[in-house]
Amino acid sequence: MRTLTPSSEPVDLAERYAYPPGEGTWLRANMVASLDGAAQRDERSGGLGNAADQELFLLLRGLADVVIVGAQTVRAEGYGPVKPRESWGAVRDGRPPVPPLAVVSRTLDLDFDAPIFTEAAVPTIVLATATADPERLRLAQERADVIIAGEDSLDFGTAVRELASRGFRRLLCEGGPGVLAQIVAAGLLDELCLTLSPMLLAGHPARILNGPPVPVPPEFRLAHALEEDDFLFLRYARSR
Repeated sequence: MRTLTPSSEPVDLAERYAYPPGEGTWLRANMVASLDGAAQRDERSGGLGNAADQELFLLLRGLADVVIVGAQTVRAEGYGPVKPRESWGAVRDGRPPVPPLAVVSRTLDLDFDAPIFTEAAVPTIVLATATADPERLRLAQERADVIIAGEDSLDFGTAVRELASRGFRRLLCEGGPGVLAQIVAAGLLDELCLTLSPMLLAGHPARILNGPPVPVPPEFRLAHALEEDDFLFLRYARSR
């Protein structure tokens, strides 16, 4: 074992979190958890972070081609469309000004008149199933780019391939825990960016994965560990 000694030198976050070069897809997740493993405080993840976590959250969006998020998280966190940030600098050169959101929804229980659809600079994507209610599906197709992936439950492998066919290869998943659990179970997660919040919450909140046990747990290696104000910012990449 060795000591991890924090450095006082600031780091270039855009460089540290740059996607691997190449033409293949790369799916990273960005999550936050308390010291005792809670992924939510008062049923929201935002209560666990700090200013540095928010800065990283926005940067990871800027680096991504598309942001995948579950419908429940959209409702709970009050999601709006992604907005451009001056702090992104040149990270989006040659690409649209913002990445679209790709909302995972089996039931299509979404407000299609909400700003996330009506005010998006780049059309919001909806990842839906073939058995979705036809009327809800029609409404979704009027306001969003709909990708059908799977019959009764979402087939994330198909969804990722369809996103890649549209040119979205640098993928960012912002949860929630149920969506991330399905992505991990499908063997699709390449990287986990985990903010470790210096809080102890107890109770029975969800963890960053909320699903059945993974039969063969994937193993990850630590790519880097950063620190600010007692928060740890961990980046793990999947062992190949």
